[in-house]
Amino acid sequence: MRLLSAIAMLALLTGPASAQMMNLMPEVKTMSPEEKEQDAIRQKAYRDSLRQIPDNKSSVDPWGNVRSDAPKAAAPAKQPRTKTGSATH
Repeated sequence: MRLLSAIAMLALLTGPASAQMMNLMPEVKTMSPEEKEQDAIRQKAYRDSLRQIPDNKSSVDPWGNVRSDAPKAAAPAKQPRTKTGSATH
């Protein structure tokens, strides 16, 4: 009985693997002259459409409008602290 179950398991496992091996060598498909011409027209239209896309020369900084490009002002002079740690006014 074990022999039959082992054979059945082996058959079940090798079935899908052999089905996958059949698709490793697809048939070579040749194009007719009309298909080649249509493909060339499609490729030219694709290249022309890519040329029409404008170049993006803007900054890629999403926080650019929040920050200012001006140099930061010098830090205010520190006020002397009292014994309690608060600044004098």
